[in-house]
Amino acid sequence: MPRREYGFPLIIGTLVLVLILTVAVVSAYWPKYEERFFELALLGKDKKAESYFPNKNSTIEKNSPLLWYIYLHNHMGSDQPVLVRVKLLNSTMPIPDDLNHTASLRYPFIEFPVVLSTDETIQIPFSWSILEAVPQNGSIVMMVNNDPVMVDVTSFSDNRLRMVFELWVYNPFTDLYEFGWDSGKEYYSTSVYMWFSLALDAS
Repeated sequence: MPRREYGFPLIIGTLVLVLILTVAVVSAYWPKYEERFFELALLGKDKKAESYFPNKNSTIEKNSPLLWYIYLHNHMGSDQPVLVRVKLLNSTMPIPDDLNHTASLRYPFIEFPVVLSTDETIQIPFSWSILEAVPQNGSIVMMVNNDPVMVDVTSFSDNRLRMVFELWVYNPFTDLYEFGWDSGKEYYSTSVYMWFSLALDAS
């Protein structure tokens, strides 16, 4: 009776099985980026979506310090240079249009450049207060992260303002920051804003 050789086929079969199992395990745990996106949010002083204003009163007085956090998360599958542009708008100025990827036309009074690693989450402190405000000409002096900043919002007869945060993403093909990004399926933009009012008669 001829002798059967099992050694080589058995080794090949074992290697194929190990390869299949390895691919299955790696596929189960490897990050998937079918939909690439960023997260942008605004958090209060306790790093939660609350406690934005003292005593939950959005009418603030001059020299009243507030502390917010700009929340960012990168789910793009690679390191991403981004820029958060902060703008102050009166109640009649158009806000950013995320659906049509149109940023506010107002000039940012401060910017936060950041390089986000893959799957990195950061919280950028945004400490601010209003030092002086003249409604007639829209002149506002703010203290932002311990630095004085002059802001022009044209005018604000109703004393209502919006603090706007826009996410701008670096495009290596144009060498520019753009208001939005390509998710691999479609183009997205994101921004957040917070209403507040000024108590101008406060000392």
